[in-house]
Amino acid sequence: MGITYEDFLDLEYEPTDEDLVCTFRIDPATGMSMEAAASRVASESSNGTWAALQPGADFTDMGATTFSIAERSSAGSQTGSDDIDGGNIQVAYPAGLFEPGNMPQVLSCIAGNIMGMKAVDSIRLMDCEWPEPVVSSYPGPLYGSSVREEIFGVSDRPITATVPKPKVGLSTAEHAQVGYDAWVGGVDLLKDDENLTDQDFNPFADRLTESLSLRDDAEDETGEKKSYLINVTADTQTMLDRVDEVAAQGGEYVMVDIITAGWASLQTVRERTEKHGLAIHAHRAMHAAFDRMPTHGVSMRVLAQISRLCGVDQLHTGTAGLGKLANEDTVGINDWLKGDLYGRNDVLPVASGGLHPGLLPDLLDATGTNTCIQLGGGIHGHPDGTRSGAIALRSAIDAYVEGKSITEAAEETPELAVALDKWGTETPR
Repeated sequence: MGITYEDFLDLEYEPTDEDLVCTFRIDPATGMSMEAAASRVASESSNGTWAALQPGADFTDMGATTFSIAERSSAGSQTGSDDIDGGNIQVAYPAGLFEPGNMPQVLSCIAGNIMGMKAVDSIRLMDCEWPEPVVSSYPGPLYGSSVREEIFGVSDRPITATVPKPKVGLSTAEHAQVGYDAWVGGVDLLKDDENLTDQDFNPFADRLTESLSLRDDAEDETGEKKSYLINVTADTQTMLDRVDEVAAQGGEYVMVDIITAGWASLQTVRERTEKHGLAIHAHRAMHAAFDRMPTHGVSMRVLAQISRLCGVDQLHTGTAGLGKLANEDTVGINDWLKGDLYGRNDVLPVASGGLHPGLLPDLLDATGTNTCIQLGGGIHGHPDGTRSGAIALRSAIDAYVEGKSITEAAEETPELAVALDKWGTETPR
């Protein structure tokens, strides 16, 4: 008898330490049982096909196994009734199925054709448990959260960043000046936004040179270390050239739009940045195309896991429900990024999107201080300008670390008082 879909379903199977275990949320197509849909997920994402095949000595060794099915009723509870509205399944993949160090190949298995299968109305890759044989083939971050101490010499507070606003359209001189004003106001990092790369109004090479020059001036004025997250995103070769230029001019970081650039490009950039000792700041633009729909796609949790394996040092993970953007599970994702992963470095989470100083106490209560806080409009929209907005941000953070209330800090720092008068402590929409 040939190998069929049913051979990929074994509810008695116990995953080994070398299996990559993936949790999916699936909704079977009309007329398809959970078991039938689950077996097809395992088959299509490993080495099965729609037609029965004759077994071979090595064929079955590379097959995935669905070993757990938790059905969900239409009311959302797990049940044994006939009123089934999808559920979660777990699939175990043997480590030998994957080429070492090749993230695109891994994703072609666990998030490839199965996303378009007719056997399911929707399917979402929720979580992964990565085994040591797979993890060991990826470098992980060069620095991770140690950037706070190794680059900025701080360990007791979040580092801070800002994006000039408007995020595109400023000239090179205007962009660099905004950075200078933010730096001298107390911000640690100037950051490009995701769609600023090498446009005529603000060329990459000029922006790098002028921004780093004013960074040096800001360091002289404040006595603090400052740095710049310049966006190197482009085709892979151009990114490598830009990484080399950043290193040559004394930068400490590069920024990559990791989703739009692609995992293969990120892996190549990670190799080059290690040669120069540069950290990678990961912008997640386009992530919502994968994770916004709760029943389909790839969760932000999994995207964050992949980012850590591939070697980013800082990653935007949301604002714990306080900012302007929809967030999946900021705190849970941050905990995974900081947890043990077979000796790989952790990742510094970045909170950004619709933040202002009045939100920081609640944000830091949720995320802790081992993080990066990025404000754009919450700095540059300050009635007294960028420098005052930066002072307000730094005052709010320092107050939190020192155990002071934000209202106490506002009594001591007029710039913070103005920010609270303007925005209060409410989340913008």
